[in-house]
Amino acid sequence: MLSTTYRLKLQEICKRIASQQSVELADRIWAQKLADANRSAATMLRQAQRRAQAPGMPEGGLDDFLNRLDIGGVGEDAQGVRRFNSPDEIANWFKREKRDDWQQRD
Repeated sequence: MLSTTYRLKLQEICKRIASQQSVELADRIWAQKLADANRSAATMLRQAQRRAQAPGMPEGGLDDFLNRLDIGGVGEDAQGVRRFNSPDEIANWFKREKRDDWQQRD
């Protein structure tokens, strides 16, 4: 559990990260060390980084929903993530034939 002082300081740093404002190196190091030691802090930091990578993320949209659930990668972790451009692409992905799927039953 984070102390009130640590939580408030981390929230301020995350707010600056998410809005793509400058953050001092010492603050980033402090936030990363805290995130390495505390799961809640790590979640807050990842969510801020995702929001910084997608500044046009609409409030209440799918990306915002996934970010609030802490689903998805940040930075290099997001490499190779399949993105869909339309609902038809999503439907086709689920309809594809899965012959190599060992979990599929006949």
